[in-house]
Amino acid sequence: MNILFIGDIVGRPGRAIIKGLLPRLQQENNIDFTIANAENAAGGRGLTSDVKDELLGAGIDVLTMGNHVWDNKNIFSFIDDEPRLIRPANYPGPCPGQGYHVYQVGFNQRIAVINVSGRMFLPPLDCPFQAVRDILRDLGDSPDYILIDVHAEATSEKLAMGYHFDGQVSAVLGTHTHIQTSDERILPNGTAYITDLGMTGPSHSVLGMEINPIIEKFLTGRPARFEVAGGPAQMQGVIIELDEHRGRAICIKRISLAME
Repeated sequence: MNILFIGDIVGRPGRAIIKGLLPRLQQENNIDFTIANAENAAGGRGLTSDVKDELLGAGIDVLTMGNHVWDNKNIFSFIDDEPRLIRPANYPGPCPGQGYHVYQVGFNQRIAVINVSGRMFLPPLDCPFQAVRDILRDLGDSPDYILIDVHAEATSEKLAMGYHFDGQVSAVLGTHTHIQTSDERILPNGTAYITDLGMTGPSHSVLGMEINPIIEKFLTGRPARFEVAGGPAQMQGVIIELDEHRGRAICIKRISLAME
């Protein structure tokens, strides 16, 4: 089983490179299932119904979210009715949407995708570790594979989650910082791990946004309006090969592709 997980999609440039490169990438790597973080996909903040349909129509099977999940209020019109969209599971309940879902792949494979948000340098949600524990208890032995998107700022929080759930899930993959890390590995008990998948969006940018307003904010300390940058785009993420008998990871490989 080959899984493609794409790092945070940012705005129109990120969506364009998905449509331009994803079909060939899936074909060349025999991808069975594709997941992408889409919390910045609509204008750099949040998600709309049209953008959601655009990404799912481009060949992505599941969209995960993060701390910008509620930034575009249009999401309230469809989040409860779209099983291919999941938001952080550790928002206090009751809460719109779902924090995990189990998907059927092929004839007899079941993949659970879990989304949680970190708490260090981010809004103080419920404990992500306890949220995942509760979900794993509810899932039992039902899924063949379990993947976790940890949308978090602190590298220590992501790595701690990787080790804490090593051997219990197929992969723990970090999102949110938009900077791809080079620490992809298989943890001792068979869980694939990377601290951050990176970003799918404008290459010449600061985290996908225009450069000068962000520099100005750092220089002056005053508010600035951030807009999605233009120019060349990149697509980053990982391809994970999973053992079809044990549900553990065999290999994790970083990808970083460019398109003018």
